Amino acid sequence: MVQVQNPVHQEMKTFTVLVSDNMSADGLKPILESSEVNVIQENVLETKIALDTVDALLIRSSTTVTAEILDKLPNLKIIGRAGVGVDNVDLDAATSHGVVVVNAPDGNTISTAEHTFAMLASLVRSIPQANQSMQEGRWDRKLYQGAELYGKTLGIIGFGRIGAELAQRARAFRMNVIAYDPFLTQSRAEKNHVTAVSLEEALSQSDILSVHTPLTKDTKGLLNDETFKKTKKGVYVLNCARGGIIDEDALYRAVESGHVRGAAIDVFEEEPAKNHPLTKLPQVITTPHIAASTSEAQLNVAESVSQEVLDYLSGKPAPHALNLPYLDQEAFDKFSPFTKLTRTLGDTASQLFMEPVKQVEISYAGEISDQETGLFNRSFLAGFFRNRIDDYVNEVNASWIAKERDVEVSERHESESKGYANFVKAYVQGENSSIHIHGTYSQEIGARIVEINGFKLDFQPAAHTLYVRHNDRPGVIGKVGQLLGAHDVNIATMQVGRKTEGGEAIMLLATDKECDEAVLKAFAEIEEINSVSAIEL
Repeated sequence: MVQVQNPVHQEMKTFTVLVSDNMSADGLKPILESSEVNVIQENVLETKIALDTVDALLIRSSTTVTAEILDKLPNLKIIGRAGVGVDNVDLDAATSHGVVVVNAPDGNTISTAEHTFAMLASLVRSIPQANQSMQEGRWDRKLYQGAELYGKTLGIIGFGRIGAELAQRARAFRMNVIAYDPFLTQSRAEKNHVTAVSLEEALSQSDILSVHTPLTKDTKGLLNDETFKKTKKGVYVLNCARGGIIDEDALYRAVESGHVRGAAIDVFEEEPAKNHPLTKLPQVITTPHIAASTSEAQLNVAESVSQEVLDYLSGKPAPHALNLPYLDQEAFDKFSPFTKLTRTLGDTASQLFMEPVKQVEISYAGEISDQETGLFNRSFLAGFFRNRIDDYVNEVNASWIAKERDVEVSERHESESKGYANFVKAYVQGENSSIHIHGTYSQEIGARIVEINGFKLDFQPAAHTLYVRHNDRPGVIGKVGQLLGAHDVNIATMQVGRKTEGGEAIMLLATDKECDEAVLKAFAEIEEINSVSAIEL
């Protein structure tokens, strides 16, 4: 299957585009100036036009597109969301209706980076506080002595598009920029003139810390009581990314104690954050989630989706599509099991391989190698990047995300299928190590992981899985079971793999619930355990 090569264009047809939310004429310029488009600017719930004539729908955040609305738009072909998020669009319903959904992932990058840097400069010079004192009739010149940015170390946690733009501005102020990101390769770091470091190094070396990661189970509360202890005394902290990355109670305590000298916060775990305790601290400056709120950003996102909608209606592909094109039942039944297998392999490999990645190679053997495997490659990448970048990731945009991050992707077709009807091998090469993961699928046994780094097993992927590396000694399995039982964690299934008797071995355990940090730390009590990782699928 090929991505969104569009079937909708017809010669000399005039398309109707319904703009349901307020957008400026400048932002709508591409479609307003097109002779092929009839533009209607009315809310979809209030418009008097015949909804079965609408070919495209443009929205911001005010219009919510539900399955019920899609039922009323039988000829709709594309939805353009003028913004980054798509929380107000039912993607599954859109896909089942055959409607492509696009957004503008780059539209607010500059605005967010500029706001972050403005917050940074204001923070170290106490500009908002000094301004407030002036408005109150005071002249507190000595009270607001600040610090220079020159020569300071800025630590950027999460190095996507916004992190890279922030680094460029910091370097213009002759700051030393270091960055932590699990997928930041040395070559990309050098290209952006930053130093790639570990999380521990970013915490300990930074004079100023700015977070720009997605909000996932791994990054929620990333800066907390424990990690704040690892930072320099007097560090400045910024969050203009996602509420929840910083434990707000822990930040409050760190500021009150003086360990954190000041903080600048634009996003909160719960919004609107009226009368939030952090707003009461004089060392903290806050804004109401406005990092992307500039007239230029709003213009850029509207113009971007307008152009993409026009291109799609004109017969071109949609590079920022967020959902797969509709599959008929026969195609869905044929491809769905394999896309689930490769997505699971990618997701599992990602959670077991926490280092920068340079290369991904996927090999196919058996009946699957006779199919169009491009979709399976993208499915693997979608699983691999799922919780590691600050973007919505799926089979449509996964290849583009890999290219943007300098990850080389290749595929091979082999004749040897190891006796399986379908056999998939994935190889991921990082800067210091690599991981091999093999899987198979058949209607009789379903999806299976059959090998990890040379350890053979037969494991059915589960929502909650523990991956344990251990020394092959009598009694280890019993100790693991006893430990999990003591923490009220029930084992659903277990698979053990080894290469030689008495050497290193692995266990994959499916559990009935997610194992929290306390459970994982408890494994240190078992002498034979080398490492343990929780995999959430």
